[in-house]
Amino acid sequence: MTDSPEYKKKRAFYDNLLTIYGRKPVLEALQDHSINIYKLHLADSNKSGGIIEQINSLAEQRGIEVQWHNRQALSRISRNSKQDQGVAADIQLDQHQSVSEFIQQQQTNTPYRLLALDSITNPQNLGMIIRSASAGHIDGIIIPRKGCAALSPLVIKASVGTVFKATLIHCETLQQALEQFQQQQATICTLSSHAKDSLFDYQCEQSIIYVLGNETDGVSQAVSQLSDQQLAIPMNNGVESLNVAVTAALIAFVKPQPE
Repeated sequence: MTDSPEYKKKRAFYDNLLTIYGRKPVLEALQDHSINIYKLHLADSNKSGGIIEQINSLAEQRGIEVQWHNRQALSRISRNSKQDQGVAADIQLDQHQSVSEFIQQQQTNTPYRLLALDSITNPQNLGMIIRSASAGHIDGIIIPRKGCAALSPLVIKASVGTVFKATLIHCETLQQALEQFQQQQATICTLSSHAKDSLFDYQCEQSIIYVLGNETDGVSQAVSQLSDQQLAIPMNNGVESLNVAVTAALIAFVKPQPE
């Protein structure tokens, strides 16, 4: 049954797996022993020797299960037949979780600060956002499965590997996720050049979720309607807006209100 505890546990395990592909990204992941690799997938059409032999050898040294597939099956696993180079790996990410899992783990008296991504489609922007959030005062990033860039090798490269260690909160749609957080009394903040309150001066005793909008269209109307607070980033010299990754970095390094 799909609602049994065993099924839910199994589903949660597979939801927290990230499949990466490409010879160099997989090799780099195997060389980093802090990354927990669940399974390595190789196409049986790969020529032996070289980097393939190195990848296979490292997996065996680490006791990682290696599965060989025909080219078509490998493409179904990687979901990118043009770029997988016959290599994919499932990475177990303990820091990746669902909205419900994140909420259950929070202490009721400890406010958290999250970034929420509303249709961020550029992989490089996504990677840089993850990197800045990991380095700053952010407790997690809400990433919808629909509408946002996938966690591809381009994202991994731009994040400089922090995607493997960051707290990423997955959801189907951002609107549903934000509604769940609002039920927990979290404040939803969107950025607007017309807002009266500055990002750097705003204080809130509750948990805060900062929404980052699409690179071209900004925050969607459906998400804007959930906003509790609009904030502005003061700018000079007639500059109207910043790149979304730069905005994320500014938010990440705003110090949280002292407890």
